[in-house]
Amino acid sequence: MRVLITGGSGFVGQRLCQQLLTQGHDVQVVSRAPYQVRGRLPKACDIRDSAQAFMDTPPEVLVNLAGESIAAKRWSNSQKETLIRSRIDSTQQLITLCEQLEANGQALPSVMISGSAMGYYGDQGDKVVDETTPPNDEFAHQLCAQWEAAAKPIEAMGVRLAILRIGLVLEAGGGTLQKMLPPFKLGLGGRFGSGAQFMPWIHRDDLVAAIMFLMNESTLSGAFNGSAPHPVTNAEFTKTLAKQLHRPAIFPVPAFVLKAGFGEMSQLLLTGADMRPARLTEAGFTFQYPTLDKALEAIL
Repeated sequence: MRVLITGGSGFVGQRLCQQLLTQGHDVQVVSRAPYQVRGRLPKACDIRDSAQAFMDTPPEVLVNLAGESIAAKRWSNSQKETLIRSRIDSTQQLITLCEQLEANGQALPSVMISGSAMGYYGDQGDKVVDETTPPNDEFAHQLCAQWEAAAKPIEAMGVRLAILRIGLVLEAGGGTLQKMLPPFKLGLGGRFGSGAQFMPWIHRDDLVAAIMFLMNESTLSGAFNGSAPHPVTNAEFTKTLAKQLHRPAIFPVPAFVLKAGFGEMSQLLLTGADMRPARLTEAGFTFQYPTLDKALEAIL
C-alpha cells in the first residue's frame, strides 16, 4: 500500500517509515524541507513539500503525526498558538488532499491514523483512565481536542478515522529518555515533585506496531490510548530507570523549582493520568514491551 505520513522525519515517524518499507509498502512523506530531512529517512521514501504534491500517486493510508514539540519552549500565548496551528495545519493538508481527490473522482484513502496525546485527559490524579474518561479542561486537553476535531471531517468522506492518544515514547536516541538519561547516568536523577503523578509510556516499537495494527484492522475506528498496559508513577519510573543504570536516584526536583523554571508547562512533569490501552487490548493488540522493566532493559 501507499502510506502518506506527516511527521515522518520525527522520532516516531522515522521508525514507522523503516517498518513500512520492510513490509513492502510504499512510503510517502510530507515535509516543509525535503532536502533537510532526506538524510534522516530511508532512500526509498518519496519526500515532497505538501500533501497535495501526491495527487499524481494518491495514498491509500494516511498517518498524521506532525506537530511542534509540546516541550520545545515555555507556553507563552504565542507558543500555545504555534502548538495548535502546527497540528491543525498538517491535519488540514490531509483533509484538503482528500477533498481534491474526491472532486477529481480519484480513489480516497481507506483510513487515517491521526495522532493525539495523553494530554487529552488532563490531570486525572490516580484515577484509572480509559478512552471513555471525561477530560479535565486545561491547555493540554484543549490542544489535543482541537487536533482531534481537525481530523473529524475526513469521516464524512467515508474515510475510516482512528485517533491515537499517545503516551511518553521510549527508545534510545530521542523522546523522553534522551532528556532524562544524562543526569541519571551521573547519579543526579530523582523524582519530580511528589512523584505520585502517573506517567503513561510506550516503547517506540510498540507504538509503531499499534499504528500498523490500526492501519490493517478495517473495523477499528475512534479514539485509542497509545500507551503500555502497565503505567507507572513518576517515582516508580525514576526508581526503575536508576536501577537499570545501576545509579542512585536521590535528588528529587521540588515542584516549586519546576514551576519557576517552566511556568504552566510544568504541568507536563507534575501531573498525569493512569491511562490504560483498553480499546487496543480489547481489539487483540499484543504489546512486545508491556512493562517498564522489560522496555528499559531492551533500550539500555
